[in-house]
Amino acid sequence: QALSAPPFSPRASPSAPPPMACGCFRGIGELCAGIFGSGDPRLAELKNLQADLREDGFIDKRNCGPILMRLAWHDSGTYDQRIKTWPERGGTMGGNWFEEQLGFGANAGLVKARDLLKPYKERYPNVSTADLLQMASAASVELMGGPRMDMTYGRRAIESADQCVKSASRDGFMHSAGLPDAFPPFGDGAPSGAEHVRSVLGKKMGFTDREIVALSGAHTVGRVFKERSGACPFGYGNAAASKYTKETCIARRDGGKGIGMAGGGSWTENWLTFDNRYFTQPKDAKGWPVDKDLVWLDTDAAIFTDPIFKGVADEYAKDSALFFKDYAKAHKKLSELGACFDPPQGLKL
Repeated sequence: QALSAPPFSPRASPSAPPPMACGCFRGIGELCAGIFGSGDPRLAELKNLQADLREDGFIDKRNCGPILMRLAWHDSGTYDQRIKTWPERGGTMGGNWFEEQLGFGANAGLVKARDLLKPYKERYPNVSTADLLQMASAASVELMGGPRMDMTYGRRAIESADQCVKSASRDGFMHSAGLPDAFPPFGDGAPSGAEHVRSVLGKKMGFTDREIVALSGAHTVGRVFKERSGACPFGYGNAAASKYTKETCIARRDGGKGIGMAGGGSWTENWLTFDNRYFTQPKDAKGWPVDKDLVWLDTDAAIFTDPIFKGVADEYAKDSALFFKDYAKAHKKLSELGACFDPPQGLKL
């Protein structure tokens, strides 16, 4: 359980440990030889950080859950299961803490999310940036009404920008280390949204079709901006906002006012609420929302037209508990892609 210390109360932190070598060679949840003894200074800091993220009101007041999720997802999304060495294989290693990786086209706008977490890193110096990104994402899902994940911590983070994954380093992908594209032409040359999402999440990252659909359900929260991805006509500010992203809109799970910065376009009406609305809202025969005030991508339409994807999506539309269960498992897997854990079994809070 998280400690009950007041949010951001002053604490003495042991000095940060020295850099360690990593001898990890496999893919998910990689194990490293540990350097910490029984008095691991990270445990108390991780517990207090988790308590702060859940209870200090920062994520809730700023309505920043979706962008914190995207920051962590795009760190995980650099992972390539075809590469066996760390940190070259990418994944959850804190690369999105550095400008070199945040500069990818697919990461437009994420500097803001990274900067939101800097005060937490300053207060908890023994928590790696890799753990911080993943913990903030998991807390965001919970605070918006989603499932509580059985997370593991103790990830090693890269120590400098020169260890970041390079944009063009993924075989068969043109840019952004193989992160998914918002619209065609796709960087892997895929002729359809379904083939592109299987290429990225399946071939490169190692997810099953069912896991791909569960993870796609995270589009039940969040927005797209013209100034970032360019994948929608809606931009920054109230004047450029969609019907559901104006400052007066109600999108929070508690029905309260406030959306953070106005603008952009959303996949759902209640885009600050984590539920199964992404699956239940009406679609046309091509997999696009009947409500034309919503934003949709080719890869979203693929979830509702590809026969295998659609079968799973229909299950989630009928059973939100099943969606939450499958999503929690897929999110945990995503959060451990390429990770180098110390101690070998990771840290449980």
